[in-house]
Amino acid sequence: MSQSFFKDAATQVVSTLRQRGYQAYLVGGCVRDLLLGRNPADYDVATDARPGDVMSIFPETYAVGAQFGVVLVPVDGECAAEAVKQQCIEVATFRNDGLYSDGRHPDEVRFSSDPKEDVQRRDFTINGLLLDPLNHDEVLDFVGGRGDLKAGIIRTIGEPHRRFGEDKLRMLRAVRFAARFAYRIDAETMKAIQELAPKVCEVSRERVREELLKMLTEGRARRAFELLDESRLLPQVLPEIEKMKGVQQPPQYHPEGDVWVHTLMLLEQLPENASGTLAWGALLHDIGKPPAFRVAPDRIRFDGHAEIGAKMTEELCRRLRFSNDDSEKVTGLVTNHMRFAEVKHMRDSTFKRFVRTPNFDELLELHRIDCLASHRDLSLYEFVQQKLASTPPEKIRPRPLITGDDLIAAGYQPGPQFKEILAACEDAQLEDKIHNRTEAMQLVRAHFPLRYAR
Repeated sequence: MSQSFFKDAATQVVSTLRQRGYQAYLVGGCVRDLLLGRNPADYDVATDARPGDVMSIFPETYAVGAQFGVVLVPVDGECAAEAVKQQCIEVATFRNDGLYSDGRHPDEVRFSSDPKEDVQRRDFTINGLLLDPLNHDEVLDFVGGRGDLKAGIIRTIGEPHRRFGEDKLRMLRAVRFAARFAYRIDAETMKAIQELAPKVCEVSRERVREELLKMLTEGRARRAFELLDESRLLPQVLPEIEKMKGVQQPPQYHPEGDVWVHTLMLLEQLPENASGTLAWGALLHDIGKPPAFRVAPDRIRFDGHAEIGAKMTEELCRRLRFSNDDSEKVTGLVTNHMRFAEVKHMRDSTFKRFVRTPNFDELLELHRIDCLASHRDLSLYEFVQQKLASTPPEKIRPRPLITGDDLIAAGYQPGPQFKEILAACEDAQLEDKIHNRTEAMQLVRAHFPLRYAR
């Protein structure tokens, strides 16, 4: 569905509510993005209609947060539960929240008829704007949001400590918005974040993970992590990354500086909408260097840092509640990112198995940007590209010439040795030494006589 379709759908929701005698406006991030000339990810509507009224006006709704005044109105009759924000218009009743004892949800919600009162509870001034799509897109600004948009400032609505006390995740959101829009964080807002940074640990790990993922994939990852450092949030959410600072590297391979600087430069290479697993792999690929650091007689070394980093990555992924699939992919990138040093000396069978590594496209891209963030020598990357281009896919993933059934038919007893025998046949096939079943069985009989199998 096009962006114009979604705006038209949101405008129709506003129009329908107005026809029933209610106030209604577009609100929040969609207004901000429209004023910045960006395509909103979703559209929200604020109204003085109560949740029950909204649900009675629209034939099909989802009361996902009715206790907080939030109802989802399907777009074109579709609103799958697993993708509600992409297919629905969120309609929220004007409200004035009380205290937030749990650091996320208000203890008491008082519905209001005043839009000015409603925006006072929102996080940042640039997200507190209302837009009337039925009156030439008139903007209602009760919080100074238009001025901060023009000046490029992230500022809380009202007293920063109170806003962050209501939801500690807002500290990470301030960093993300400042990075995404290349804005600065207002001095009082930044001071409050620095003072409250340890409180971010009260936020659920899943919410922290998703906010960090957005920072990594919105096209300004380096700036986001510089701000995480400046705001003192970095050691709270990613202490492993904080420990990269000051860890020196051998200048002949890393003229750019320490592990922290190298990681920042690598993050700078990530494009907007980069794969989440590639982005996490870029951030974590050298996570094992601080504990592996040693000064040898010839140079600084990080023996086994990929293996150490893989274990640390597994633990970090568990801590931040990654899915098993994402955890395996990110850990695989960290585990294998150093293997490119060997590619020119690999046997054909080893090389072909290497490029069959799951998620190899992202591994190759990680190697490319890793090089660009250090010595800038892309010769190994180009070697792999050229060899892949000159090798037919069926040579990289050939159909096996024999199977376990063939071994049984030849008199071999099933057992653990089958894996070794079949691997030896595949190696010979990948090396282009055997080409058919007959040659494969000849190799088996020559190297694995029947007495070996028994």
